Amino acid sequence: MTQKRRVVVTGMSAITPVGIGLDESWQAMVNGKNGIEAISQFDATDFSCKFAGQVNDFDPLCELSPKEVRKMDRFMQFGIVCGKWAIEDSGIDVSKIDATRAGVNIGSGIGGIKTIEATAGQFSENNPKRISPFYIPMTIINMISGNLSIMYGLQGPNLCSVTACTTGTHSIGEASRLIEYGDADIMVAGGAEAPITPTSVAGFASAKALSTRNAEPAHASRPWDRDRDGFVISEGSGVMVLEEYEHAYARGARIYAELLGFGLSGDAYHMTGPSPGGEGASRCMNSAMQNAGLNTDDVDYLNAHGTSTPLGDIAETLAVKSSFKDRSKDIAISSNKSMIGHLLGAAGGVEAVMTVMSIYEQTIPPTINLENSDPECDLDYVPGQARSTRIRAALSNSFGFGGTNGSLVFSRI
Repeated sequence: MTQKRRVVVTGMSAITPVGIGLDESWQAMVNGKNGIEAISQFDATDFSCKFAGQVNDFDPLCELSPKEVRKMDRFMQFGIVCGKWAIEDSGIDVSKIDATRAGVNIGSGIGGIKTIEATAGQFSENNPKRISPFYIPMTIINMISGNLSIMYGLQGPNLCSVTACTTGTHSIGEASRLIEYGDADIMVAGGAEAPITPTSVAGFASAKALSTRNAEPAHASRPWDRDRDGFVISEGSGVMVLEEYEHAYARGARIYAELLGFGLSGDAYHMTGPSPGGEGASRCMNSAMQNAGLNTDDVDYLNAHGTSTPLGDIAETLAVKSSFKDRSKDIAISSNKSMIGHLLGAAGGVEAVMTVMSIYEQTIPPTINLENSDPECDLDYVPGQARSTRIRAALSNSFGFGGTNGSLVFSRI
């Protein structure tokens, strides 16, 4: 059997409803800042859900030319700018590496839905000549990876994952395996999403997936709270640079953490709902820890999927109990979504970044809005305030529609 190569994190960035860039997003989450507000990107007066996690201060012109911006949907702008910042954070000079050994895997759950809606409106006049020649490359999901590889001349693996709300996690996990088994030395990986559009919000609302706490949106995302009523749809991006350890060490790179393990599974149960006992999520976490060569005693923190949905939070709690058994009460668990909502395909990217920051800073961001715990959710969810504590290894979970699950294990180095 081929010996696995070690994979480390050498660069990161995030664009979230509470911050533009890694430092701003991290500090906001440590301080329990809330990023949920009334929708301003379109008129949501007649919608059952009128709020979201919006990125209000993002200007793609900070990194892209006006011509490039015009040819990219908003999700793509998020992913490419975030990717550029992660590469910059890593200190990689592409002219000094073997570019054929560096690649990109940045995915999205929905992709260019904003452009699709606008184009469909134009086509309703039945005039195909009005459709932009850039329509397809503006909307297809692999064009984050495609554009970023072109910009930097990265000639290694060029792909994307599309697995609903597990996309970011799967992108990072699959990228790590390309490095582990020798297909690349460097991978830029994560997720991006811009789903705050009329049809997207209406679609999730029709599926009864969204919170309708319109009178107090800042309190709508409340994982594990007995009064939770659905998730909050959000936008943004989270990207990290993964690198083979010896390659990173040789160039004197700063190393945030090591990516030790990746697990994935399928519920094979329901299109949108989790298996009631969390069996699929438990198998996924077990697989990730086995891949990492760790047991439950080695894990100190779990960055949960924690969506604030009635069924999902219970299922994840049961999954943790199944995997960690007697130690489940000792694991610190928190949900970034309590502050930023659910970034769908970008969620796993952002949450992996924040998991690594938790290890790097030895600090766990809190779960906010947890005022009255659901009796069926009785673990340590780090309510209200950040916690400084020893974190040797941490899990980051993502679960998506279609019963697709992903878990990553990071550790101190």
